[in-house]
Amino acid sequence: MALLSYSIRRILMLIPVLLGMSIVVFSIIRAIPGDPALTILGEKASAQALADLREALGLNHPWYIQYFDYLKQIITGDLGVSLHSGASIAKEIGPYLAATAELTIFSMCFAIIIGVNAGIISAWKQNSWFDYIAMLIALIGVSMPIFWLGLMEQWLFAQELKWLPSVGRDNSRDPIQAITHFYIVDAMLAGRWDQFREVVEHLILPGIALGTIPMAIIARITRSSMLEVMRADYVRTARAKGMAQFGVVYKHALKNALIPVLTVIGLQTGLLLGGAVLTETIFGWPGVGRYIFTAIGNRDYPVIQSGILVIATIFVLINLLVDLLYAYIDPRIKYR
Repeated sequence: MALLSYSIRRILMLIPVLLGMSIVVFSIIRAIPGDPALTILGEKASAQALADLREALGLNHPWYIQYFDYLKQIITGDLGVSLHSGASIAKEIGPYLAATAELTIFSMCFAIIIGVNAGIISAWKQNSWFDYIAMLIALIGVSMPIFWLGLMEQWLFAQELKWLPSVGRDNSRDPIQAITHFYIVDAMLAGRWDQFREVVEHLILPGIALGTIPMAIIARITRSSMLEVMRADYVRTARAKGMAQFGVVYKHALKNALIPVLTVIGLQTGLLLGGAVLTETIFGWPGVGRYIFTAIGNRDYPVIQSGILVIATIFVLINLLVDLLYAYIDPRIKYR
């Protein structure tokens, strides 16, 4: 009951957070140079046509009236209509959001599996050759620009070795029949295991490029947290009882070291959802980052506002989920 009450309070706290964020985004977008009407109609459009379109789009109204009109749309669940395509944003953004979510999940699985285990073994074998090499790789991973890593992956694995595809989500000659827009799931639902393999192959290069920095951060945080926990009395007691070192590390120490690691995982997942623009551009990935980036170039205000609002909502919900997982991992944490 206490957990439910805490969850409700946290969800209610989303309202002022998202409201404040919508004001900031709305204000910044209106400060971008350029006229949406001119972008839509082109430079050869007549003054009367531009004036009529501005009136139809509500661009002639004061900014606060435009904002409250937008707010009324959001409250009713309407994300608006794209100025560029004329399509409903709620329907249009779905496939892009699914593409980014699929890439983010793959990247975070790669980052968590490699990062957590590298951090554990580094702490377990402190000051060993593995520890030094793992932390050196983690330092390089944090410092490495994503765009450079992505281009190097394309050059080596796609161009020179020809092991993996360099762009897109699937084979353009045998496209996926989208059902959920998560192509891995769609290929499995269709029973097309050849397409499943192709989707995974398309995920590997952008997934590694996007997951390298989170992997390095997770490895360093895991090592630091594990070193602190492994000096605790209950760990020494488990060793004194004759428990195998593997059981001591993974059964006793890891669970108590997971709180800071889980925090980093939650933050990095949210950041990847909204910050994959470079990776999506380099690998031709049709994700929400490219969708919003294209909308900025088109001065498509509704798409920019609604896209950022959707990402912010997901980010806050991920952090709420992380907070709830704290109590599951560590029974000492109570929400009252």
